[in-house]
Amino acid sequence: MNTNSIKGGTKYFFLVVICLVAILPVSFAIAGEADKPWRLQDSLHLPEGVTFWGQHRTQYETIDHQFRAGSTGSDQALFLRTFLNAQWQMNSQFKIHLEMGDARALLNDTGSRISTNFIDAAELLQGYVGWSEKNLFAEGSESLLRAGRITMDIGSRRLIGRNGFRNFTQAYTGLDFKWTGSDDTQIRTIFTLPINREPSTDRELLSNKAEFDEESFDEILWGAHVAVPHLLNDIKGELYFFGFNENDSYNRATRDRDLYTTGFRVYESAESERFDFEWESMIQAGTVRASTLASDTKDLDHLAYFTHAEGGYTFRGMWKPRLLLEYDFASGDNDPNDGKSGGFDSLYGLNAGDWGPTDIYTAFVRSNISSPGMRFRVKPSKNVTADFGYRAMWLASSKDAWQGASGIRDVTGNSGKFLGHQVVLKGTWALCPNIKLAGGLYYRIDGDFQENAPTSPHAGNTLHTYFSSTFLF
Repeated sequence: MNTNSIKGGTKYFFLVVICLVAILPVSFAIAGEADKPWRLQDSLHLPEGVTFWGQHRTQYETIDHQFRAGSTGSDQALFLRTFLNAQWQMNSQFKIHLEMGDARALLNDTGSRISTNFIDAAELLQGYVGWSEKNLFAEGSESLLRAGRITMDIGSRRLIGRNGFRNFTQAYTGLDFKWTGSDDTQIRTIFTLPINREPSTDRELLSNKAEFDEESFDEILWGAHVAVPHLLNDIKGELYFFGFNENDSYNRATRDRDLYTTGFRVYESAESERFDFEWESMIQAGTVRASTLASDTKDLDHLAYFTHAEGGYTFRGMWKPRLLLEYDFASGDNDPNDGKSGGFDSLYGLNAGDWGPTDIYTAFVRSNISSPGMRFRVKPSKNVTADFGYRAMWLASSKDAWQGASGIRDVTGNSGKFLGHQVVLKGTWALCPNIKLAGGLYYRIDGDFQENAPTSPHAGNTLHTYFSSTFLF
């Protein structure tokens, strides 16, 4: 979208402002009973065992000075997201859970970044039968099996997780079994078919067309995850292995990935006046093709790796200030002509927490990147948080692409590795139990790579802003 598009969409922005102003009196009225959130469930008088809840988020985003190849000017989008949940607890062991999701975008056009990651209208996000059992395999244990269409959060969520910032999230059809021992040791196994979101053409997505998503045995995600709550005193540990196998289907071209990722994570949770840390590493092997073209039939040997390390300290004080230093490395492809693949694939992992907003921004992702950084957080009250962050970015391999939304690559490696800097300022405010506000800005400063890469738009430093209001009911 160009600057003229933004001017043409101004009326929609003012409509959002009017709506937000209109809900403020209701917000403060609800806030008067801050410990008693309003729930639609209480007004429906549903049968015993049946519960209903949901949320709606309106989020407005802007981006100035595009960094994507072939893009110019500025862009904006108004994202609308609604989740509706219904659950029937049939007895102490069985339940049925349904979740409808609706994700739409306004103010975008043919020049905007468009994806099923943030547009998926009127979709069954979850629909599963749950079975729980106590004392299975060991006294004091609890087990839960979910069968059907599900969403998942596993471990740090860097490989598999339910998206929070992104306008829509990934779902799966299959089996998810979780066993928790009396000491909170957890073993989890999955066998699922990732959902392919439909429709997929830009024209249909721009019109927010509703079409039922599909899964098939052409894409399979499976594996196991073990979590130990007391590896050493308060230090927690995780060990996992996941496989992902895909093939072309009649209506979907893929890179025929056969990837096997194993990893571990050790960490200590943050507490006041104490140092904490996290270390997670993964190694990924298998085969993958260089493109989705039908003529590309060569399987490339794949070997990639990823490491995240951080250390933090939470200070004593009314605002509970917390300082964190971190470093991430995700491998890239060293040579496009050596018949091998080296770029780390984050599969269905979350991006926003480590690298910044997705949707129309997505400047950096967990692939072909080397990045130290720092974060500083304060909590002026129990309802307000404010965060400042900084990262410096380098390509792990100068011959691989700047991964994310940029679409920029110099296969000669002559454009250098330095991607520049990213500065973050963001905050959240729980206005009342039913309404949460969030906003932030990300300022990306060009490095040598953007200045030298042949396909760079040379548009200068990028500013991304967002503001959201979430209503829980």
